[in-house]
Amino acid sequence: MLLAGEVGKPHGLAGEVYVIVISDDPHRFDPGSTLQREDGTALTVAASRPHGSRFLVRFEGIDSRDQAMLVRGPLYVEVGEARALDQDEFWHDDLVGCVVAVGDTEVGTVSGVLTGPVQDLLQVDTERGERLVPLVKEIVTSVDTKARRIAISPPEGLLD
Repeated sequence: MLLAGEVGKPHGLAGEVYVIVISDDPHRFDPGSTLQREDGTALTVAASRPHGSRFLVRFEGIDSRDQAMLVRGPLYVEVGEARALDQDEFWHDDLVGCVVAVGDTEVGTVSGVLTGPVQDLLQVDTERGERLVPLVKEIVTSVDTKARRIAISPPEGLLD
């Protein structure tokens, strides 16, 4: 399952909710789209519209503020429903567990990926503790998810 968004608080009294969209598929919240909650419950989008940096979404069968309160939390889609990735794109889950190296020296392992407003950050567990490495071409020079290896060229002090 891929994380597509996070349902927040209700908006109004008719069952509409705020959704923080995490998916980069512009049609993920179009009317008729189906998403799943953590418990496996399917929610079908009845209506959606942009609202600032979020979306306002109404799901089929959710017609009151009280019902909307019950759908708060993450929304997922099946991996098979995901769009094809470009050459320089990766699923966060595919990066977790990869060894991070500077040249031939292994410096740590990716324990997670933080989504940021400008760029994502690799959470790298090193001997000195966790370090955050910006996931940008200037620093991350190659990613090989099959070999489970990420090469970086960190600026001075990044890993200290």
